[in-house]
Amino acid sequence: MTPTEIEQLLESTGVIRHGHFQLSSGLHSGFYCQCARILESPQHTEQVARALAEQTRHLKPAVVAAPALGGIVLGYELARQLNARSVFVERDSEGRFALRRFALQPGARVLVAEDVITTGLSTRETIDVIRRAGGDVVGIAAILDRSGGQAEFNLPCHTLYTKPVENYPPDDCPLCHQGLPLEKPGSRPAAQSG
Repeated sequence: MTPTEIEQLLESTGVIRHGHFQLSSGLHSGFYCQCARILESPQHTEQVARALAEQTRHLKPAVVAAPALGGIVLGYELARQLNARSVFVERDSEGRFALRRFALQPGARVLVAEDVITTGLSTRETIDVIRRAGGDVVGIAAILDRSGGQAEFNLPCHTLYTKPVENYPPDDCPLCHQGLPLEKPGSRPAAQSG
């Protein structure tokens, strides 16, 4: 899929939203990506996973790992496309990511799957969990990178669509100053920053 085709798909499925949003990082933005809108369709999920599989097949992952909640559906379909195993990390009782339900073979080649990269915090946390579990993280695959390539992982990062988006600290947000209503659509409490 070309970047234009990806953008058209994201727009037509309602993934890309405009307004005033509090991101999981705690930052505010006028742009939000609700990838669940594309992942609710098995056909669209297969389509974006196929495009990511074409970009990452050369990494030869044995496992695809995704952070809960947003990455699970993509991670599963990407693993299916790559003929790999699918696992996910999830929050433990203390709010930290953990590989609670799965084990990895030592040295297993792992591809991390994300729906959206904003600051990279969830991705980095997932990478840390996989490494502590003995996995060898070989790369990252994401539908959308809203950091504009600014999130750094020191790993190959394959994305279908990159859009640099301005984010604002809550105390210096022009959207707040305009009095626009604030939505909090993310899956993580916004107390963390990253």
